[in-house]
Amino acid sequence: MAKAPTKTTVLNSIADKSGLNKKDVAAVLDALAASIGETISDGVTPFTIPGLCKVVPQIKPATDARSNVPNPFRPGEFMDVAAKPERKVVKVRPLKGLKDMVAGPAAPAAPAAPEAPSDPPASDTPSWG
Repeated sequence: MAKAPTKTTVLNSIADKSGLNKKDVAAVLDALAASIGETISDGVTPFTIPGLCKVVPQIKPATDARSNVPNPFRPGEFMDVAAKPERKVVKVRPLKGLKDMVAGPAAPAAPAAPEAPSDPPASDTPSWG
């Protein structure tokens, strides 16, 4: 499994492909991060990077403490579950462009095969008999 690229590697790659210098690329990425933070900070408004992904904030409601809950890791035993406060979480959902990048190029469609007759004529006798 290949390692994920470092921030420096990403900056160098974008700078080479765009013709900008590394400082400008770093400024653009910092501005993008700030814009995402401002947009999703209310906990409701999603942020879309066109063709790549949608960053969706969610508010998970608080949960009550529970006791005598079956332990999923030790069948037959019971456990207590602590209460959790309300919290904000972030989901990143891929869009079609990103899914297509992962899937690779689509295979060309196969030519349509000629249709075979569905039922032989009733007057023909079977060849096996």
